[in-house]
Amino acid sequence: MSGASFEHHRFTRADCEIHYWFRAGMGDKVIVFLHGANVDHRMWDPQVDTIADEFNLVVWDARGHGQSALSSGQKFTFADLIPDLLKLYEVCGITKATLIGQSMGGNLAQEMAYYHPDLVESLVLIGCTKNTGSLTRMEKILLSVAKPLLYCHPWKTLVKQSAEACANRNDVRRYVTDCFTSMDKETFIEAIMSVTTCLHEDAAYRFPCPALLLCGSDDTTGNIRKIAQPWAESDPNCTFHMIENAGHNANQDAPEIVNPLIQQFLGVPPLP
Repeated sequence: MSGASFEHHRFTRADCEIHYWFRAGMGDKVIVFLHGANVDHRMWDPQVDTIADEFNLVVWDARGHGQSALSSGQKFTFADLIPDLLKLYEVCGITKATLIGQSMGGNLAQEMAYYHPDLVESLVLIGCTKNTGSLTRMEKILLSVAKPLLYCHPWKTLVKQSAEACANRNDVRRYVTDCFTSMDKETFIEAIMSVTTCLHEDAAYRFPCPALLLCGSDDTTGNIRKIAQPWAESDPNCTFHMIENAGHNANQDAPEIVNPLIQQFLGVPPLP
């Protein structure tokens, strides 16, 4: 974890030892960072050191990612993430937090706001689809065939194309490639497909708290870029910014744009 002030901790839930890093702040406000599928806590290195000292910061490796390895025979399921996150709240003594999530982490943050709104202060969602949105007929068809199509790709090709979709910057592509190649093809695909189980259409739903929605202008994954602006326009609690010249991992591709937007949303001045 970038920054010497972070302390490394762990807890166990459902036979998985989950690793997290904590930085004590000067106040009682808490920010929890939730990374995307098949990467790890290091994706937030461009952000954590720019957050004002008044905030307590928590960054984790979700189960099956990074140092939070699954036991032999276990499979990653998105459904495990909510109880894992509730346990993280418990062990850290969190009563309410701002959740900053990218891709899968943004989907998890949405689920927390949907099912446990009393635990969420605000949301920052980066490069993620709308959990409660509706899919077109074609999108449903593409989703139904996504898994076999992914398995048809040679592993090296799948890693290369996925890394290119994540970012424009070569250093970010190298990081995600390192994460992807630390797992096997089956685990990689199963994690991606498991995230789709968070989709549950609810046309009437609006965020119960302030939300900042960010999307890279070059994000080609799923329907994320297509729905981002209409999503924000339909929700009075949501503010949207397109991040120019950034891919799916916009916080890593363009931290010089993303970080000031997060600081402004949090209502704090940027650190010198």
